[in-house]
Amino acid sequence: MFQALTKSDNTCNDKLMRSVGGPEAVRSMIRNKGLGAIRFYEGERSLQSRIAGLTWSPSYSIGNAFYEARNALPMAIRKAAFDRYVEDPYDGASANAIVDALAALKRGELLSPSSTARLLTIMSQTSTGKNRLRGGLKPGWSLSHKTGTGQILGSTQAGYNDIGILTAPDGRSYSVAVMIKKTSVPLPVRMTLMNNVVRATIVQHEMRYSPSITL
Repeated sequence: MFQALTKSDNTCNDKLMRSVGGPEAVRSMIRNKGLGAIRFYEGERSLQSRIAGLTWSPSYSIGNAFYEARNALPMAIRKAAFDRYVEDPYDGASANAIVDALAALKRGELLSPSSTARLLTIMSQTSTGKNRLRGGLKPGWSLSHKTGTGQILGSTQAGYNDIGILTAPDGRSYSVAVMIKKTSVPLPVRMTLMNNVVRATIVQHEMRYSPSITL
């Protein structure tokens, strides 16, 4: 789980999924916990293959076989598969569903107290996306988060996300999700947007709970 969360390791993601019972076990928890508009497909290997216009084959796990198979496809097939995914993602979520789920996690409504603490601790050690949400932090604030980065076709990326729980020095917490869909906007612009969402949240917190602070 550590590698899957902190480094977005897709192999570890799939191993973790299988260890808890597979895709249907994940979908069942989403339903049973009432998490709303969150879709889960068949795991990273199947997902990334389908977005690329392929069907997963174990042979793709050897060397660069996946990328070679993907690059061998006619661009029209790749683009059609890519556009289908962006238009109606079979693995994805609404930002509202994500912030509600994060808030429920923080309140201890999804997991046991020990599992909740463990998950949030691991998320606080995420090493990907250092200048996404984390780039907007102020001293004394902390963030437990998970990045998400979609496939790129040409100059277009299918998604560029960062979600997490932002905690103030006084212990108050905020669930935050910045989820950018199909985009060709330069990376620095996307990162600045994410930084600014965190900064705006901090400003609002300080205005409400520390009104004597000069902003």
